[in-house]
Amino acid sequence: MKEYKTNEIRNVAVLGHLGAGKTSFGESVLYVSKAIEKKGEVERKTTVGDYSIESQNRQTTLTSSILPVEWKDCKINFIDTPGSEEMVGEVENILSAIDGAVVLVDSTKGVEVGTERVWDICRKRSIPTVIVMNKLDKENIKYEPAIESVKTRLSKKAVEFSVPYGTDVNLTGYARVLARKGFAYSEDGNVTEEIVPAGLKDKVEAIRSTLLEEVAETSETLLDKYFSGEELTTEEIREGLHKGVLAGDIFPVLAISSLKNIGVNAVLDIIVDYMPSPAAIGSKNGIDPKTKAEIKRDMDPDAPVSGIVFKTIIDPFVGTVSIFKLYSGTLRIGQEVYLPETEQLTKIPQLFIVRGKGQINVDTIYAGDIAGVSKVAEFATGLTFADKKDPILYPKVIHATPTIYVAIVPKDKKDEDKISSSLHKLKMEDVSFEIKRNPETAQLLIGGQGLTHIGYILERMKNMFKVDVDINDQKVVYRETIRTKGEAQGKHKKQSGGAGQFGDVWIRFEPCQEDFIFSEEVVGGAVPKNYFPAVEKGLIETLEHGPLAGFPVIRVKATLYYGSYHPVDSNEISFKLAAGLAWKNALEKIGPTILEPIVQVNVVVKDEFVGDVMGDMTKRRGRVLGMDQQNGIQEIIAEVPEAEIIKYAVDLKAMTQASGRFSRQFLRYEEVPQNLIQKIIDEYKKN
Repeated sequence: MKEYKTNEIRNVAVLGHLGAGKTSFGESVLYVSKAIEKKGEVERKTTVGDYSIESQNRQTTLTSSILPVEWKDCKINFIDTPGSEEMVGEVENILSAIDGAVVLVDSTKGVEVGTERVWDICRKRSIPTVIVMNKLDKENIKYEPAIESVKTRLSKKAVEFSVPYGTDVNLTGYARVLARKGFAYSEDGNVTEEIVPAGLKDKVEAIRSTLLEEVAETSETLLDKYFSGEELTTEEIREGLHKGVLAGDIFPVLAISSLKNIGVNAVLDIIVDYMPSPAAIGSKNGIDPKTKAEIKRDMDPDAPVSGIVFKTIIDPFVGTVSIFKLYSGTLRIGQEVYLPETEQLTKIPQLFIVRGKGQINVDTIYAGDIAGVSKVAEFATGLTFADKKDPILYPKVIHATPTIYVAIVPKDKKDEDKISSSLHKLKMEDVSFEIKRNPETAQLLIGGQGLTHIGYILERMKNMFKVDVDINDQKVVYRETIRTKGEAQGKHKKQSGGAGQFGDVWIRFEPCQEDFIFSEEVVGGAVPKNYFPAVEKGLIETLEHGPLAGFPVIRVKATLYYGSYHPVDSNEISFKLAAGLAWKNALEKIGPTILEPIVQVNVVVKDEFVGDVMGDMTKRRGRVLGMDQQNGIQEIIAEVPEAEIIKYAVDLKAMTQASGRFSRQFLRYEEVPQNLIQKIIDEYKKN
């Protein structure tokens, strides 16, 4: 592969609903561009994109793959992304590195939930987007309704750039609207240029007229010329389309069959002609690592070097592979780069273009391109590298907090030591999942965006590190407290022949808002001051395990107000033990109870599912605090006990036809309803 300058590069994400044919599309662009000689198949586990064992076993993309191709003196870096909404962390990392997107739609189904999800992400980020109607070779195609779903559910600015010759198994070609030309495909893959079939001429002319109106509206000059009846030149149309696509005023729609490679060349042409190069994007915002002032860096090969690592691959044979986008400058083998976050210098030992799991060695990378290095220990996902003389720090991708946690235990006890190291290596690949050990429940927890996400992590751990685990539900971490005010004496007295032990305290306990407050009101030296710390320490140790189910006790104020001591037998241990006895003796008066964690959940659903979600939230003992409506989407803000949403990610998906999503955040502890307390006590005593 030759070297490509900044204006010759296109970085494009391939997005779509699960099963829209993204991997097959990637295989087709590789074949049509002659990057590969023979197409692989998902079913046969031979595609370039789905190279991981996990993706092959499930026959669905679970991790992104870089698929660079050469077309018309340009290099297009396609990045195939997972279709599952649970792999959103991977998608977010990719979207931080691309300049345009291709959204695939399964023509047998039209716009689906996942299509809307990725479309919304692209619109929020203002990413120029091409819509590709795929699978036109399948049976029972309803092409017109599928196109209508694009215009009604995605955007009215979606305009057809190509029209298929029929659909279903009889698909033989397509017409290019602007060129008014037809392209017929023979069974051996040869393409013949021809006039548009008579049956399609009127349709093509009508769409072309609409398209030219959209082009004319990109500037007042073109608009005046168009409405005065003058023909727009080819160059004016091209410039108008380029401007409209970049601004999000025009979304080209193309009809293809990845299986038969029909129309794929038109997609490649559109990307080269109308999608932005990094040079067209202009610059990237960052901050000065020392002054924290905002600065811009031009996407220029002559500017100081800077880039960001957006993906890490752990390869058992190659080691760590870091994939980065070079935002500015020119990077060469052997060059030294500076890491502002760690203030380290590191040398680039080699450079390569990544294609699936393959590597194509290169000597030089120019601004805007995507490349990889291996075995650079200082590199990690999200890390910025730059020229030491002119450093810059780019913002990291902020990932959503996990929506579900599971506890894991090794099937073989010998693997206990390997679990932690394996997970931390996998964390280098996927920064969006969470690892935490809960000392109270003695559980090792994995947090992710759903069971598919977590399942992928654990499957990868098994395949790569040979560590197999069992999954258990997460235990809720409760607390205990007291409801009323009460006091009691604690007296510890022990005689054993030699020196005795004596400690006597009177302590008043009452509820408070802080975790624990210790105070004293002792007068007349009834308890010497040097024993006050021992009393406090004795209470702190006692409150670590509550009287009901052994949960830590919080929100207690303890006031030492009276007691007595022995000049010989009293010591610190005696007063520590006396404090614990005072607590136990006061329990009947102070009404111990259990507190449960309350979390805030922000649930985003379509209007049609609001009633079901709110009704379900009430059943979960939740309180709806408010709602925020935006374009047929509602955000429901509620507070709910954590115990009620342990598996909410799974339940919400079932309730909303997989269209709902939510985030959660711990708020506070609240008292558990009286009728549930015994159930919690029994459950935890059993375990």
